[in-house]
Amino acid sequence: MSKTKKGLFTTEDGRNHTFIFFLVALLFTLWAVGNSLIDTMDKHFQDYYHLTKADSANVQFSHYLGYFFMALPAGWFIHKLGYKWGIILGLGLAALGSLWFYPATKIDGFWAVLLGVCLVAMGFSFLETVANPYTTVLGNPKYAASRINLAQSFNAIGWPIAPFIGGIYFYHTDDLLTAQQNAEIAHQTMWIPYVALAVIIGVLIILFLKSKMPDVTEDDNSGAETEAEKVDVFGQKRLMSTILLYVTAILFSFALGMIVRFFVQVFYMDRETLANAEAMVALNHTLTRIFYVVTAVAGIGSIAFIALKRGKLIHKNSLWSAPHFTGATIAQFLYVAAQAGIFSFFINYMVEEVPSISESMKASWLIGGENGSILRDGSFFLTEKGATSLMSLLAFPLFLLGRFTGSFILRVTKAHIMLGIYSFINVILMLVVVANLGWISAISVFLSFFFMSIMFPTIFSLGIFGLGEKSKIASSFIVMAIMGGAVLPKVMGAIGDAEGMSAGYIVPAICFGAIALYGFFWGKLSGSDGVSTVKLGAGH
Repeated sequence: MSKTKKGLFTTEDGRNHTFIFFLVALLFTLWAVGNSLIDTMDKHFQDYYHLTKADSANVQFSHYLGYFFMALPAGWFIHKLGYKWGIILGLGLAALGSLWFYPATKIDGFWAVLLGVCLVAMGFSFLETVANPYTTVLGNPKYAASRINLAQSFNAIGWPIAPFIGGIYFYHTDDLLTAQQNAEIAHQTMWIPYVALAVIIGVLIILFLKSKMPDVTEDDNSGAETEAEKVDVFGQKRLMSTILLYVTAILFSFALGMIVRFFVQVFYMDRETLANAEAMVALNHTLTRIFYVVTAVAGIGSIAFIALKRGKLIHKNSLWSAPHFTGATIAQFLYVAAQAGIFSFFINYMVEEVPSISESMKASWLIGGENGSILRDGSFFLTEKGATSLMSLLAFPLFLLGRFTGSFILRVTKAHIMLGIYSFINVILMLVVVANLGWISAISVFLSFFFMSIMFPTIFSLGIFGLGEKSKIASSFIVMAIMGGAVLPKVMGAIGDAEGMSAGYIVPAICFGAIALYGFFWGKLSGSDGVSTVKLGAGH
């Protein structure tokens, strides 16, 4: 038993890496806190800047844009200079972005906050690229999965804590003040958790600089590569690959249109423009035209390029000849889109759509006590603080419970079937939300957190299955696919503005439907019976 425990953090040459492992594990908590804080911001900016839900989704857009921009550069930088300097650079970028929040609140421009969000995400992109694979080499190779799962438990700490912190510093509830006045008071304190985060990051930078980190050596999955060679990439599979490649090109053309629209919007939108209804209408019309033009040009260009280069792109040894990989890229785009939309508009939904609460619930610790509710039309309803408390104490714990139980279930069932079933259940839950059935719909939102839990790492593992040496570059493309979290929440917000927040949940319903199809048809796409080595530690 003692040898087993020792081997968990001791390599075969006798070096003990216990301190380094727990130092790296703290990074999992760090990015969980940072990512979760982002999801509590939207409602604050809606109140403070008078933003629509679609415009407040620019917070998520900036966040995932940072990940998108850094996915490939992070891999290149780490390959050239090593994992230690990748961690230090990632921490440095995250610290810079966190410190920027103080002047951002003084500048009082939405663009300034978005810049901070993007910088923090760029830093986290480096950290996520490093931390998951690095835990596998900090001890005996046969305990690699155990180390990843242990590190993921540190990630579990951050997700529930952050909404509670956000509820304290991003929202102020005083019945005697207007929503705008409460938002202005809260805006003066929103920098505090980020500066505190920067101080913690500074301590971590010093610890990593002084630490002796072992070099990383990674084994190629030759067995998986042998399976890949068995896949027939011609005939039906080649046709599937081509179709999926066209769909991928269309999705990323759509994303490019949103990126250009975003930068134009941020450049022209200030508080004076936001306060002028006519100016906002004119700006939105211009932005819409820009989006359509860029998307159309990019879409036509990419489709024409694929048509001309189809033979070279879909040849026997091409990464894109594996339809299960191309399908995973699309599925991850849609999953992160659904997750980002549900997380970021959770507070909106709880405040706007949930029915009145009872006297007993009004004082409940689940909604943060008296500050969690407000009297309106003779009944008590949830406030933003109450919603953040529910997110922290109920929604995210369900998400984590799904991760832990999913880890067990994945040992006894096929990963793609489980993905299909969980996704289909979430389609049903989202349609219940769209139907606006009061507390039944509210409960469905909470349950969706549980069934989302296993999707990111499962899609990731299914996508790189059997790719051997190509799995590294494939991983970068699947990480880049999280751009869906920047794009589709804006669509969800726009529907919420026009038809009510409940109606906006039709967007994640469609996303989960497509993911369910990928799960159920993965066997045909991959030519395999199933994957039994999914690691839930590799999650965003």
